[in-house]
Amino acid sequence: MKISICVGSSCHLKGSFDIINLMKENLEKYNLTDKTELGAAFCLGRCSSTGVTIQVDDQVITSVTPDNFDEMFQTYVLG
Repeated sequence: MKISICVGSSCHLKGSFDIINLMKENLEKYNLTDKTELGAAFCLGRCSSTGVTIQVDDQVITSVTPDNFDEMFQTYVLG
């Protein structure tokens, strides 16, 4: 599984650093660090969303915040 988290200026201002840390913590918690490739993307083209944009394989997920991170992780990474 390949996971890219936007670190472009818009997402950076919306908290991409926090989302990266949450992703790292959860990948370790569920023993997925060896099964995933975590990287950064400079822009995923969804800058108008309210949160950070993430891409899991071919699926682009927008508006990710610390408040909805767990739900997103359960749905797109574990699901």
